[in-house]
Amino acid sequence: MQKLAGKTALVTGGSRGIGAAIARELANEGANVTITYVNSKKSADELVTEIIDKGGKANAIQADNKNREDIKTVVEQLMEKEGQFDILINNAGIIHAGPIDQFSQEQYDDTMNINVRAVFVAIQAAAVHMADGGRIITIGSCLANRISSPGISLYGMSKSALIGLTKGAARDLGPRNITVNLVHPGPTDTDMNPADGEMADGLREIMAIKRYNRPDEIASMVSWLAGPGAGATTGAEFTIDSGLNV
Repeated sequence: MQKLAGKTALVTGGSRGIGAAIARELANEGANVTITYVNSKKSADELVTEIIDKGGKANAIQADNKNREDIKTVVEQLMEKEGQFDILINNAGIIHAGPIDQFSQEQYDDTMNINVRAVFVAIQAAAVHMADGGRIITIGSCLANRISSPGISLYGMSKSALIGLTKGAARDLGPRNITVNLVHPGPTDTDMNPADGEMADGLREIMAIKRYNRPDEIASMVSWLAGPGAGATTGAEFTIDSGLNV
């Protein structure tokens, strides 16, 4: 039996990489999945077609997580179309890397608006519309807890902020049995950070398990947190990084 049958899910930044793997997994478990994308309409449409061809339910909406109104509008459109909202996956993110004294104000604003403010706004919108017993899961980063190389101060700060937001939202929404959790991927084999990239060998050297994560491994954890077996799990962090932070 599909554990998410009858549930409606929203995955931000779901057209590729980890987000696409999450969308596939939730759809495989029976959820009606809506993904958002900014520019990659072709990838989003192909993913929706793939899910539907396999007997699942999926939809794609263009939305920019830099724009708080876009986020609110997506939630409202989902409610108008589906009539319910059960699972929110905050996946969209951005990274700027470099020495701390060389970041521009625009890079700071982009990072904080997409990685932090958009998550806050999405959780606020979910709190208004989400059914009691819902699930909110945010994709963070293992770099929230350990900076293993220079140049990651801005990104690490933005992902660390999600820890406090997750714990606070878990307290606020707990009386409605809405769980709020945080998944911290380590290096994961996607087009943004391929396992054969120029930094990959150096990262593998400091991992306990000498390989990159697969996107489906992140999706499996998210699927469990979205399902009935995780009803008492909230305000928690789950790190999937092949032991990078051990």
